[in-house]
Amino acid sequence: MSSFRKKHKNFWAEVFDLLVFLILVFWIVLFIRLFIATPYTVIWSSMAPNFYQKDRIIVEKITQRFWNFERWDVIVFVAQWKTSPYIKRIIWLPWETVKFQDWNVYICSDNTPQWGAVKDSEWNNCEILPESYLPEWLKTNATCGKDEFKVEWWFFVMWDNRWRTTDSLCCFGIECYEWANYMVRMQDLIGKVRVRLYPKYTKF
Repeated sequence: MSSFRKKHKNFWAEVFDLLVFLILVFWIVLFIRLFIATPYTVIWSSMAPNFYQKDRIIVEKITQRFWNFERWDVIVFVAQWKTSPYIKRIIWLPWETVKFQDWNVYICSDNTPQWGAVKDSEWNNCEILPESYLPEWLKTNATCGKDEFKVEWWFFVMWDNRWRTTDSLCCFGIECYEWANYMVRMQDLIGKVRVRLYPKYTKF
């Protein structure tokens, strides 16, 4: 066999190996993005001061398959009747009632108080939610026509930036009407925020 034929054969063998490698890498990346983790870019400053616009984050998709979400987890999801993904923080869990008064956030349930119960006949089994991830000056107010929410089955979520809200507090719109849904269903969840890649690497 001539040297030309050998080079020609080697060239196509290398091309084939490269194609096989690229196809394998493509399927590995696709599998990771569909079932394990995927990158997202924060679009708005709704989670300031903890996340800002154009922050790059990694969202893992394993938690909702094998474990339960917890209070204060930061999640990405697509709300009902919406098309764009939201990034929010889980504030209330199933079978709790949420109340807002005097710039404070209250959780009401039959569980044993965790942070100190509010002793009041109308606020029995209610306690102020500690939110150490927020600056002291950033308070919460019921601004969308409703100051009490009962959470059943799913999750109640809020932005960290309480001055600009289209979260569960406002039923993902400009007001809470009677038919509006303020809860995030399990099937709406994309995943839990684990890492911020840019501009400052941070684990959550």
